[in-house]
Amino acid sequence: MKKILSLITILFFFALPLVFPQIPSAKYLDGASITAVISDGGNIWVSTYGRGIYMYSVSDDQWTEYSTKNGKIENDFFYSIAVSKDNVWAGAVDGLYTLERKRDQWRKRKFSLGGEMGNWIRSLCYDPAQNILWIGRFQNLTLLDVQKQRYSDRMLTQNNDAKTNTIKVIKLDGDSLIWFGTESGVFKYRKKMGMEDRNAWQFINNKDGGFLNEGDAVSLTDILFEPGNIWFGTDEFITVKDPNFNVGGIYFYDRHKKWEKISHEDGLPADGIYCLSRTGNKIWAGVYSFDKQEKKDYGRGLVLIDRTTLKVTPVDLNEININSSKIVCAYFDGSNMWIGTDNGLSKVVIENPLAKWTLKKAEVPKPEKIKVKKKIRR
Repeated sequence: MKKILSLITILFFFALPLVFPQIPSAKYLDGASITAVISDGGNIWVSTYGRGIYMYSVSDDQWTEYSTKNGKIENDFFYSIAVSKDNVWAGAVDGLYTLERKRDQWRKRKFSLGGEMGNWIRSLCYDPAQNILWIGRFQNLTLLDVQKQRYSDRMLTQNNDAKTNTIKVIKLDGDSLIWFGTESGVFKYRKKMGMEDRNAWQFINNKDGGFLNEGDAVSLTDILFEPGNIWFGTDEFITVKDPNFNVGGIYFYDRHKKWEKISHEDGLPADGIYCLSRTGNKIWAGVYSFDKQEKKDYGRGLVLIDRTTLKVTPVDLNEININSSKIVCAYFDGSNMWIGTDNGLSKVVIENPLAKWTLKKAEVPKPEKIKVKKKIRR
């Protein structure tokens, strides 16, 4: 009998790794407040608020630091980052920082239009097809023709609402569209047309059916594209005096004026959204709540949303080596999900090497068409 019990015990412990599989992950930049992550195809670039800029060489498994600590850059506080084969751009509160990669030197540019607040660079997006850098500022949008080093500014203010001219997020949509998320709505721009051409622009806010007409305003935090929908992460910012100001949540739009929403009523831990990313049929979302009294945001972790069923599943952060519930950015490089928090950076391995070896090219499944059955909220 003792031999049988011993055998059962041994088999149980051998089976544990199969019953409770560990997700391969790694943690970097411990204690750093991560603001953005991007890839140039071979390296990962990270901006931080307080510790400068970092580059991770995937092939060498080595980090390069640019900070005031080592004298390689004159600022440590950055909000955004973009990369090309020749340059790296980083946005700070005092202007645009540019790294000439061949010379390995940074330079800073300040903007005159918009005053001091016009130098707060909140978002950056590089378009390799046109060799253009889009610069989202606290006031005004700027286009940089990289080859000619020529800057063009545009005010986006709509209906005398200054918040429509505050750019928070910029995302490329295929080869013809760019979306600009602001503190009070989103712009769609047909990039093959001139910036001054009114027909090139469409503005969508929470009026006339946009964003289900919810809230006094809608402040964008992230934009994500997939075959059937455009997903919009939004801010939660409500106070005792303004309980309906920014109600938050994740909205998605089928490009034909059909809007739907996912909120705490559908399983989100809270309605504030820091970031969105995607792997296959899963949408990753960093979530936060906003305290009405303290007027402060609190991280509420990470969730996965099935984009076909809309089921929301909370992620156990301990399983992916994350020790903070404040998930502020997420970037998928094709193999790994890079997750930035206010206390470091984690890399979560997404690809399955075994599947890569065994799945033949002819066997790769085609993407499924999205069939959303959920009723529209009015």
